[in-house]
Amino acid sequence: MDHWRVDTPQGPLSQYSSVERFDAFLKQIAGVGYEAIETFDFHLPVLRDLFGSLEAARAHMQSRGIDRVLSLFHAVMYDRRQSAPEVRSTHDRIAGYAEYIMKSSAGLGVQNFIVMPVGLYFDVEPVTDDKLRACAELWNRVGQMTLEGYGIKTCCHHEFFCGIRSAEQLRKFYDWTDPRYVFLCLDTAQHVIAGVDPVDLFIQRRERVAAFHLKDTHHVDTNGDYRRKPDAEVMAPTTDRWFYEMGTEGGLVDFPALYGAMKDTNWAGWVGVEHDKADVGGGNYPESTALAAWYIRNVLRPIHD
Repeated sequence: MDHWRVDTPQGPLSQYSSVERFDAFLKQIAGVGYEAIETFDFHLPVLRDLFGSLEAARAHMQSRGIDRVLSLFHAVMYDRRQSAPEVRSTHDRIAGYAEYIMKSSAGLGVQNFIVMPVGLYFDVEPVTDDKLRACAELWNRVGQMTLEGYGIKTCCHHEFFCGIRSAEQLRKFYDWTDPRYVFLCLDTAQHVIAGVDPVDLFIQRRERVAAFHLKDTHHVDTNGDYRRKPDAEVMAPTTDRWFYEMGTEGGLVDFPALYGAMKDTNWAGWVGVEHDKADVGGGNYPESTALAAWYIRNVLRPIHD
């Protein structure tokens, strides 16, 4: 997942600010072994502006060793008045916008459409069974459209502060969604923060897992930080930094056990690394990306291979 900023004389800048910066970004990540990227869907028009077309953007990526935009993260702001998965009257609008993104992303080789399946916890609570069923109905509909119409899997990503976060809520949601059309993007740190073991979740739902966000955390939310307004990731007093690179001292995610479970179950697919707010506490994105690549190559890959 390409959360990425670099320090410049003008301050922190995104790789999408120019062709030159995007080119440098591609070379850096390809140079340490990555083969694809994940980005937000609001970057689609930027890529068109930079390269003239998405096909040209992908061709440039491939010339630098990056095959495709593997996943698009659907950056939509949920609002009960017009777009909230738990509100059935808004489903037509959400589904229509999702199909617009499908049509708009042709040419990049996208395989996964990553969505947050419901809004922020404090906007959704109480999280009732009827609300969970409404969310399931929506993503069944969207997932069928993306897969049958565009060959792209809809994958639900559960932030620790979203309305579907606990083990019981996850169980109900995936029991009530169609396994043919709704998949799981397993974010290791987010689940740990929410009190869910990502290794157990993978074992229970391995046939539904189509994407990963691998990152670590040093904290479990035991204080109700997931209800913190307006943004639990930046406003919670528990910690200044929720997310860390794999392999850091004090990390709570058992990555070797996860890779062992992937091997034992013959799971095959792309595995993504995410560096969310890597610059908090003096770090930077290129450094975090390289550290994760080292950990994968030297610790995790030997387990799987």
